[in-house]
Amino acid sequence: MAKYILLSTLTNEGLTTIKKKPHRIKEVNKEVEKYGVKVLEQYATLGPYDFVSLVEAPDNDAVFKMSVELGSRGTVKILSMPSMTIDSFIDTIK
Repeated sequence: MAKYILLSTLTNEGLTTIKKKPHRIKEVNKEVEKYGVKVLEQYATLGPYDFVSLVEAPDNDAVFKMSVELGSRGTVKILSMPSMTIDSFIDTIK
């Protein structure tokens, strides 16, 4: 399975939801599993992005579907980046 880094920014609606129900974050993490995506790690951050998540997915299609589904709710914008470990990167460029 491939790993992806997701940089997420909450919309005003998303911020309102999180303020009222902070546990909603973990509920959404469970919901993404129906798209074949598993949240491995997640961090709340300061700066231009509200969350940085490391996820695992079978392919780009699963991440596209998840991103569109979550984005269509109007609560979050997601920047998705495929990633690999440094060891895999080194092996790839040899």
